[in-house]
Amino acid sequence: SARVSASIMQEYTQSGGVRPFGVSLLVAGFDDTGSHLYQVDPSGSYFAWKATAIGKQMVNAKTFLEKRYNDDIELEDAINTAILTLRENFDGPLTEKNIEIGIVSTDRKFRILTPAEIKDYLAEIE
Repeated sequence: SARVSASIMQEYTQSGGVRPFGVSLLVAGFDDTGSHLYQVDPSGSYFAWKATAIGKQMVNAKTFLEKRYNDDIELEDAINTAILTLRENFDGPLTEKNIEIGIVSTDRKFRILTPAEIKDYLAEIE
């Protein structure tokens, strides 16, 4: 869980002889109350989001997501929004070979879209 990961990361900021973590994580899941997305920072802080981005160009990506995301978004639209967000902030061409998209469904199963599926989504937005 995000809380456990955050606790471990926070511990490493205060322990002697160990190096703190140097990356943020996005942790997604689904439970009885619905879907959840958390950002876990190296300091051990964690935040809940409906949509977010981390890394290079994250400010631009978050602004783009704020304009396009809504609570009633369908899965297909969410995937297209994710791809459009990447495309707006990606250096170079976006292909099925240089991105991965994971989905957590209502049956609580995680799966990564195949390159062929990603290629189809990319073709839709061209």
